[in-house]
Amino acid sequence: MSAIERGYGDFVHEYTNDLYCRNWLHEAWLLLDDHIVQLWTPQIKALDERYKAATIDDDGMALDQFHRLPGPDLWWWRRHPLILTGDLGRSLRSAGAIGADADTA
Repeated sequence: MSAIERGYGDFVHEYTNDLYCRNWLHEAWLLLDDHIVQLWTPQIKALDERYKAATIDDDGMALDQFHRLPGPDLWWWRRHPLILTGDLGRSLRSAGAIGADADTA
């Protein structure tokens, strides 16, 4: 999470790979028992809020230029880091993404 907050500089394919980890959690959540879900829901919600605060919702417009987006219920695919830096930043900017530079954030 802190990599996204300070500016995710890896390649776009690394970023999408990381988003697939959140997909896995979304899918696994349905298989967990109620006790585990109740125990972990506050932490997951807190991390999701940190992700939302460190990203911009562009409905996946920029990321869709590089990777086919999954269904709308996987909202994290429709956001990109607020701080655009490194390879990911260059790729997303080339697709029309707007965000802050690491130097000005």
